[in-house]
Amino acid sequence: MKKPLLAVKDIVQITGITGRTLHYYDRIDLFKPTHLTEKGYRLYDRSSLEKLQTILFLKEVDFSLKEIADILKLTRQEQKQILKKQSQTLLSKKQRLETIMVALDEYVSGNDISHLQIFNGSSVLPLKEQYANEARFIYGETETYKEFNETLEKLSPDEKEERFQFMEEIFKQIASRIDQDPSSDEVQRLIEEWKKNLMQFMTCDEELLACIAHTYKFDSRFKNYFNQYGNEDLADFLYCAIMHNINR
Repeated sequence: MKKPLLAVKDIVQITGITGRTLHYYDRIDLFKPTHLTEKGYRLYDRSSLEKLQTILFLKEVDFSLKEIADILKLTRQEQKQILKKQSQTLLSKKQRLETIMVALDEYVSGNDISHLQIFNGSSVLPLKEQYANEARFIYGETETYKEFNETLEKLSPDEKEERFQFMEEIFKQIASRIDQDPSSDEVQRLIEEWKKNLMQFMTCDEELLACIAHTYKFDSRFKNYFNQYGNEDLADFLYCAIMHNINR
């Protein structure tokens, strides 16, 4: 015949939780024993086991212990409404987690962090916006940056994407010629195309071009960005090619 009351060790064997957890739930008045023996041993009836399983279920679907305590005081219908909302919350978290997993796989595969959609849907700004804000903070008062920003704002999203893809293609072509001298005619022709594209957004004097070349070489984010088009020497190669173009 089955015992009418369950001891702590029975609850542990049935549910898999620890005795320490049971004692903690008792202490915070979340799940108290049905009876206490003369020696202070905790005993639980079958209905309290069902309550514990409900607590474990709610904890598994990401409610805090305080939230669980409040939910247990509600009617079954009220609990259903809260669980429906929690289902939507978990769905959003699932979608967010999937985005993170895709970004992680892309990063491990060698994609630059600036291309990842890791911050979309989070409180942190997307990386492209961070870079734009950084440029605005550093160069925002200069005439060159204002000229660049005004020109960029006039472009449609498709035109911006087209310009971005054009620059990517140039970097890929330069990467394929990394075994040549940076001063070679072929490399310099590509640098001229790169410069011509920049000139559509801003007036590129020698000082600005040197600043861009320096950023390519010494800013780790740009070095990582260029690594996806070639090897780790591409940023240095671009620096040398641009500086040759300025000085020739």
